[in-house]
Amino acid sequence: MTRAEPYRALLEGVVARQASLVAQWLLVGFIHGVMNTDNTAIAGETIDYGPCAFMDTYDPATVFSSIDHRGRYAYANQPPIAAWNLARLAEAILPLLADDGQRAVAIASEVIDTYPALFSQAYVGGLRRKLGLFTEQETDGALAEALLAAMAANHADFTLTFRRMCAAAEAAGGAAEVRELFDAPEAWDEWVQRWRERLAQEPQTPREHADLMRRANPAFIPRNHRVEAALGAAVERDNYGPFEELLFVLSKPYEDQPAFAAYGDPPGPEQRVYRTFCGT
Repeated sequence: MTRAEPYRALLEGVVARQASLVAQWLLVGFIHGVMNTDNTAIAGETIDYGPCAFMDTYDPATVFSSIDHRGRYAYANQPPIAAWNLARLAEAILPLLADDGQRAVAIASEVIDTYPALFSQAYVGGLRRKLGLFTEQETDGALAEALLAAMAANHADFTLTFRRMCAAAEAAGGAAEVRELFDAPEAWDEWVQRWRERLAQEPQTPREHADLMRRANPAFIPRNHRVEAALGAAVERDNYGPFEELLFVLSKPYEDQPAFAAYGDPPGPEQRVYRTFCGT
């Protein structure tokens, strides 16, 4: 197909890369902010990170960009928006896909229709790793979604919940620090039993499950209040020390760094950032 239909192969490659990219965003709580077509690159990367941000409290409807008044580019809307962008690309290259217009549309539709499955495969696969699962079961997606629903209902921090679960996978006592992140700890208590039953169905040791999770769940993200503090110090006081320290911590996001443990803390009420701006 690559030689006979090079432009179809190109579109297929772009679709696959976008599906993988957006799945990776969701798996670490990232929100692009302005997923316009002009900010979507065929290389499976992106540009214009101005109003991007990472979630603290898990909420699928989270929006940060000051120009996104209706939530078009909210956290949970990123997968369908990527599909919409890909459809616009397919429209633009229709004349290259086939000389016959109807055939060109059919080819484009066939390729774009593969996006949902490709995204789901990448996303659910990532969720398995975040839960420390080595094997696949059909119910794994539902298990992960149940946790996310409980997190949303109980205002649990996205990054901290998954990172602390690494210790919970290794030892039963580690679950206490996860429990305290939920407004109603009973929601965690109900779910964690299902998770432990699923882990017990695999031959790996608790340490192996935890190690897999530590490679999938960052200990540190560029929390918005830390970014704002670094920017303020640099712009207002010509002090680049906070920026350099933040950059150092974030260069090893999956490693525990006891000396910089505070960088993993969520913001206090007075530190929360609700809007980000283009040009930041």
